[in-house]
Amino acid sequence: MEYRRFGKTGWQVSEIGYGMWGLAGWTGSESGEVEKSLHRAVEMGCNFFDTAWGYGAGRSEQILGKLIRDYPDQKLYAATKIPPKNLKWPSKPQYRLDEVFPASHIKEYTEKSLKNLGVDCIDLLQFHVWEDSWADEDEWKSAIAKLTDEGKVSHWGISVNRWEPNNSLKSLATNLFSSVQVIYNIFDQNPEDKLFPLCQDLDIGVIARVPFDEGTLTGTLTYDTVFPKEDWRSTYFVQENLRRSVDHANALKPLIPKGMTMAEMTLRFILSNPDVGTIIPGMRKVRNVEANISTSDGKGLTDELLDELKKHRWERTPTEWSQ
Repeated sequence: MEYRRFGKTGWQVSEIGYGMWGLAGWTGSESGEVEKSLHRAVEMGCNFFDTAWGYGAGRSEQILGKLIRDYPDQKLYAATKIPPKNLKWPSKPQYRLDEVFPASHIKEYTEKSLKNLGVDCIDLLQFHVWEDSWADEDEWKSAIAKLTDEGKVSHWGISVNRWEPNNSLKSLATNLFSSVQVIYNIFDQNPEDKLFPLCQDLDIGVIARVPFDEGTLTGTLTYDTVFPKEDWRSTYFVQENLRRSVDHANALKPLIPKGMTMAEMTLRFILSNPDVGTIIPGMRKVRNVEANISTSDGKGLTDELLDELKKHRWERTPTEWSQ
């Protein structure tokens, strides 16, 4: 495992972190396999784990808390998120701060996450949705300052809404945040335009989420793929999105180097960008942990391949089904 400095935190975090959303709300998650996968990740050098209260109403946080207790002599960084008070993902421009993150709500869910994780201080606490129009409001600023002063949170971050990487720039410029979590992959290259340069200037750590475009960039989806009704992906891969996603994935297949999978090429594309601090793929199987972490070996893609992949940037805007 290779490690990178995570912005102003000064932490050395694993290039491949662990996204824990898949432990709740996705089909195919089995508790025994999940536990083995988490332990295998630690064995292979993973030290950054991203969860949220919203992943199973605290269940994912509890799983991470147990993992941290299982390794008392190792530093495992816990990043979690405060859910919006209105429980609506993503946020929308018309939402007011007092509807989504009033000070009392920020404090309440900080306490809940502390309890679920079983820690005295949360390494990184992120707002699970965000609107840049809230940048100048004092309520959230006072709330996070108080919780930081009380020693309950070390660093704060923003998780940016899907396909809205610039809906955070003014807020990040307050210098009150240490990280930003954003969708970044072969298709979603928009963060390179404005967000990443700002993060360089402000020394903000970048967490790249959804590296596989919810599964599209594994190359395993087909036009006939169907997800069970209880799996959230059944509402994301509506027929319109599934068809276009498979089209875009198929266009990449001729570019995959010999001996490499599309998933590996995807991770290496992201790792080739030094602006990224860590990637958080969801990993529910030991085989996926081993395959994903093995890409952190210091070997990026060739400049020629990167240039070709740049051409596969896919411009998208939020829709009713994009969540």
